[in-house]
Amino acid sequence: MKKDKEVITDLAAQAGIVVNGAEPWDIQVHNEDFYPRVMRHLHLGLGESYMDGWWDCARLDEFFFRVLRVDLDDALMNWTMAAHYLKARILNHQTKSRSLKVAHEHYDIGNDLYKSMLGKSMAYTCGYWKDAKTLDEAQEAKFDLICKKVGLKPGMSILDLGCGFGSFLKYAAEHYKITGVGVNISKEQIKFARESCKGLPVEFQLTDYREAKGKFDRVISIGLTEHIGYKNYRTFLTVARDRLNDDGLFLLHTIGSNVSNTMTDPWTTKYIFPNSNLPSVKYLGDAMEHLFVLEDWHNFGADYDKTLMAWHDNFVASWPSIKKDYSERFYRMWTYYLLSCAGSFRARKIQLWQLVLSKKGVLGGYHSIR
Repeated sequence: MKKDKEVITDLAAQAGIVVNGAEPWDIQVHNEDFYPRVMRHLHLGLGESYMDGWWDCARLDEFFFRVLRVDLDDALMNWTMAAHYLKARILNHQTKSRSLKVAHEHYDIGNDLYKSMLGKSMAYTCGYWKDAKTLDEAQEAKFDLICKKVGLKPGMSILDLGCGFGSFLKYAAEHYKITGVGVNISKEQIKFARESCKGLPVEFQLTDYREAKGKFDRVISIGLTEHIGYKNYRTFLTVARDRLNDDGLFLLHTIGSNVSNTMTDPWTTKYIFPNSNLPSVKYLGDAMEHLFVLEDWHNFGADYDKTLMAWHDNFVASWPSIKKDYSERFYRMWTYYLLSCAGSFRARKIQLWQLVLSKKGVLGGYHSIR
């Protein structure tokens, strides 16, 4: 039987990666225990051993692009991963109480970190790089694309489910003269949004999306679906429909998976987005039956690669000024998170979707905007 080191070396070679090689995407192993740790714990072992400094790679994004493009993650699947996903099928990891975990452990870890990483837009979702040259331009283009897709006009009312730092409502209020309500469970994000939008006709509520009230001309959700769990997609879409006026439009912006899983990988679940789950075409399609008419489905997942690389550049550049609040292990964790995600989008393993939905169908047809 092959030893762990031989198995991993052979698998890496299938992706054009040489252990202790000279290319920037080759990994440099500093601890021989790396090999059994990865074989035993897979995704979790790979990520934790990087956080512990057991291996390095000059271009983590390119390493993950190569690994994921040839499906090496599938080759390493074993019963431990199967048990992880089976547990998610049995339990609802995104109940109202459990959903607070991601707010506390990810979104509330420090606004200075996010200010330095996200740029002036404070948008923590994929930018739209079609005609953009910088991160700020890409985020503003994304906001404007959404406004145009839902046909915003002065005086319209918007409900933003999972409103983040309030960036979209701020843009829509300033440029399209709308009124709006944003709901979110992150205390730090709501605090920032209220300060940022002072004087604008928008308000922010520290509450779960399931508690949203009222009727609105448009409902928007940018980056919330990844946190609500596949058991709750129907509930989420029902809330959006109930809050929408009969002639309104709902725009759903989400990362999407090529396959229907019940949870993200164990490392991401443990360290970055607790209890998260990426929706698939199947899950979303099943959940929207009898609730919405699908007017438009736009995939610009490759743009998330550029967005993540820009965030990483900002994070690295700002580290000297913020590192007093974090550890070196956090730096390695955050680097691994941003660059592994960039590689995944580059390999087209995951996507970025914008769906435009209506209650009964737009009479005469909806005209797609890109």
